[in-house]
Amino acid sequence: MGYQDERRFPDWSYISKSGKFTELIDCIIISHFHLDHCGSLPYFTEMMGYDGPIYMTYPTKAICPILLEDYRKITVEKKGDANFFTSQMIKNCMKKVIAVNIHQTIYVDDDLEIKAYYAGHVLGAAMFYVKSGGESVVYTGDYNMTPDRHLGGAWMDKIEPDLLITETTYATTIRDSKRTRERDFLKRVHSCVEKGGKVLIPVFALGRAQELCILLDSYWERMGLGHIPIYFSAGLVEKANLYYKLFINWTNQKIKKTFVHRNMFDFKHIKPWDRNMVDAPGPMVLFATPGMLHAGTSLEVFKKWAPNELNMCILPGYCVVGTVGNKLLAGHKGVVEIDKKTSVEVKCQVHNLSFSAHADVKGILQLIRQSQPKNVLLVHGEKGKMHFLKEKIIEKFDIGCFDPPNGTTIFISTSHRVPVDISTGVFKRQLAEIKFSEEDLNADRPLKHLREALTTKTPIQGVLLMNANQEIFKLVDPQEAAEELGLPEHSLKFTTTWEFPQGNLTSPADVLNRLYKDIAEWLEDQSVVLSRDVRSILIRSLNISLKENSGISLSWDYEDEELVSHVLAIVRKSLNGDPQNAK
Repeated sequence: MGYQDERRFPDWSYISKSGKFTELIDCIIISHFHLDHCGSLPYFTEMMGYDGPIYMTYPTKAICPILLEDYRKITVEKKGDANFFTSQMIKNCMKKVIAVNIHQTIYVDDDLEIKAYYAGHVLGAAMFYVKSGGESVVYTGDYNMTPDRHLGGAWMDKIEPDLLITETTYATTIRDSKRTRERDFLKRVHSCVEKGGKVLIPVFALGRAQELCILLDSYWERMGLGHIPIYFSAGLVEKANLYYKLFINWTNQKIKKTFVHRNMFDFKHIKPWDRNMVDAPGPMVLFATPGMLHAGTSLEVFKKWAPNELNMCILPGYCVVGTVGNKLLAGHKGVVEIDKKTSVEVKCQVHNLSFSAHADVKGILQLIRQSQPKNVLLVHGEKGKMHFLKEKIIEKFDIGCFDPPNGTTIFISTSHRVPVDISTGVFKRQLAEIKFSEEDLNADRPLKHLREALTTKTPIQGVLLMNANQEIFKLVDPQEAAEELGLPEHSLKFTTTWEFPQGNLTSPADVLNRLYKDIAEWLEDQSVVLSRDVRSILIRSLNISLKENSGISLSWDYEDEELVSHVLAIVRKSLNGDPQNAK
C-alpha cells in the first residue's frame, strides 16, 4: 500500500518479460470482488494487453465494476494520480468476463477445466478447482468455513487435488464462538451509546457490513433503542441490498426461507450518513468505509471522534500493516500518526472484535480434511504465522506444505492416477484366487479389508480396453475382450523341457512322484492331479509329463503364466533334491 505509480499493481514481469500475456495465460480466475483480488484487472487487460477469457461468479461480475469505479474515483479524481485505468476501460474489461455458477464445470479448452465451489466470505465468493491433464489445483481465494447471519460456510468435497493453494490470513488464530463475539459486540455498543458516546465501526461496503447491520438492526428493534440513530456512510448500501435480493440463492438457508415474508436487508433503524452529522451532539453508531481506517469517511470521522474518551472504535476485521487500523490493533496509545503531516490523540476506547469472514486455523485444517490434497501451498498471510501453520499441517496430515516468499518458484512432484473399471468376470476370478486370512474375515471394516486384499494380495491379470469416446479404461478377461472387439480368439501355449541331473539313479516314475508331493505341499490351495500311470501331473492348464527317460516336459496356457513361475521354482529345487524355500 502507499505507492502512487505502477508499483500499486502486481509485478507482471514474473509472468512474462516480453509482455505477451495472452499467449502464456489460458484464463484468469477472480475469486471474489474485494479489491486485493480484482483491483488490477482492468489495468492488466486494457493497459497490459491481456485479451484471454476471465472467469468469475455472477454476483462477482455484478459487483466488481462498481467497486473498481469507486477505486478509480478515489485514486484519480481525488488524489489526481495518472497512469490509471478509465471508466471505459472497466466496461471493456468486464465485457471479457464469463460468469459461472457454483459446481458448474467449465472447459476452457481441450485440456483445461475449472469448477467453482461455494466459499462463504462475501456474496459470490468462490474457490476454484482447476484440472489440466492428470494434475489438479484448488485455489481458495478468501473463504470462511463458519456460516454466519447472511452467508453459508465454505464447502468442498473429497476431490484430492495435487495442490491446495489456501489463504492464511488467520494462520495462528482460533476465534471464539460466533455467539460469544456477537454478544460481546452488542454489549460494548450498547454500553457506549447508553453513556452518550459515539461508536465508529469501520467496514467495507459489502460483506461484514451487511452481517453487522443485520445483527445491530435486530438488536435495536429487540431492545427498543430506536431513538439512537445508526448510520451507514457508503452510498453502496442501497446497491448492496439490490444485489442481495438479486442473488438470494447465494445467501444462507435462513434468509432464503424468510425472504418472501421479510427482506433481512431492508434495515429499519439504519439510515444514510450525512457528513454534517460528524459534529452532531448525542450518541450514535456509524458504519463507515473503508474497513482499515486508511482513507475515506472512516478515517475522516475517526480523526474527529478519537480524542473523546466517551467514544468507541470497533475494528471488526483484518487490517494491513501500515494502516491506521493496524496501528490501533497493535496497541498504539496516545498520539497516533495518520500520515507524515497528520497525527491524532486517541482517547476513545478501541476494540478488535473479529467478525472477519476469513477462515481461522481450525477452518483451514477443516478444508484440508475435506478436500484431502496431496500438497498445500500457503499464501495471503504473514511470514511467521504461515511458518507455524506449515509445521502444523506437515505434522497433522503428513503431506507436503510450502510457504514461499513472493516471486519464488517452487516445483512439486505429482503422481498420476488412472482409474480402471474391472469386469465382473475378472473380479470373480480375482476373488477365487485370494486366500483370505482370519483378520480379513473378522475385521471391523470387512469391505476395506476386502478392497486391500483384492489389490495387494495377488496381481490382477486381464486385457486393458479403452473406450475411444469416453476415455475410460476397462480390465476384462481375454474371452470378454475378444467378444467386445469382435476378434477371433487365439490360444497362446508355452512348452519347455527339463533334463534330469547327470548320474540320477532314481527311476523317472519316482522322480515324478516326488515332484508331485513337493508341488502339492507348496501349492496346497491348487488342485494338483497325478495320473494313474505316474507319467504326468496336471495343474489347471499346466501339464508336466515324463520324456523318454531323460527328463520332463512342461506345457501351459498363457493365462497360467503366474502359476507356472511358482511351479518352475519348485521343479528346480525338487530335482536338485532341495525343495525347501522353493516357492
